[in-house]
Amino acid sequence: MRGATVRHCAGLIIPSEAEIVRVQTEYGVPSERIGPIPNPVDVAARDPSDRQVVRARLGIGRDTRVVAWHGRVQISKKGLDTLLNAWSRICSRRPDADIRLLLVGDGRDRDVIRRRVDSTNKVVWIDRYVFERRELWSYLLAADVYAIPSRREGFAVALLEAMACGLPVVGSDVPGVADVLARGEADGGIVVPCEDSAALADALVRLLDAPELARQLGHVARQRMEKEFSLEVIGAKLRQFLFPDDRSERRQRG
Repeated sequence: MRGATVRHCAGLIIPSEAEIVRVQTEYGVPSERIGPIPNPVDVAARDPSDRQVVRARLGIGRDTRVVAWHGRVQISKKGLDTLLNAWSRICSRRPDADIRLLLVGDGRDRDVIRRRVDSTNKVVWIDRYVFERRELWSYLLAADVYAIPSRREGFAVALLEAMACGLPVVGSDVPGVADVLARGEADGGIVVPCEDSAALADALVRLLDAPELARQLGHVARQRMEKEFSLEVIGAKLRQFLFPDDRSERRQRG
């Protein structure tokens, strides 16, 4: 039924460019019936005033440089092994550096990650699902850099949340991440090859060592979320796609 449904539907809303290509190739859906509309993100102003309060509660120093990740703890899909391997490289190269890796999330591979974290220095893990948005934002605002080393993503909402909090991103070159960071630094982040822990480590060190560059990329990331991914912007795109005749009528009346 899927083939018939997709081919004969009035329209499809697809956020990922790679998925659009796949659907067009597999089902022959014409471009005019596809709405390339990304997931929205809440870009309401975040309050950074509790940054040091959260850091103190987590045992993180005022001047410590922090890399954050949040999401479902699934090693293969989310590339957490790549992230921990990269972090081990960083800690080995700079044993005296004042840095922390902040992990936020839970999932089926928690026991494997717990064994790795127990033997890995400078990792803080909030090992539970955080459903309350303000709490999640407080953890992201306590960080300086965000990492998303996924092997597979649909359209990475976690990435959008981090960018909305003004974090520069180091992400893997997979669909759903690369779609958002297509221009690399011009889009607010650095893209590295998937499963390449050495490249991931190098990119993270670059941002950890250059706070001003990290702030600049974080500012770009935040502006992009406001201009391209806010609820208002995505809502307008959805309305235009779902009700094109209504838009034409309103223009005629105007």
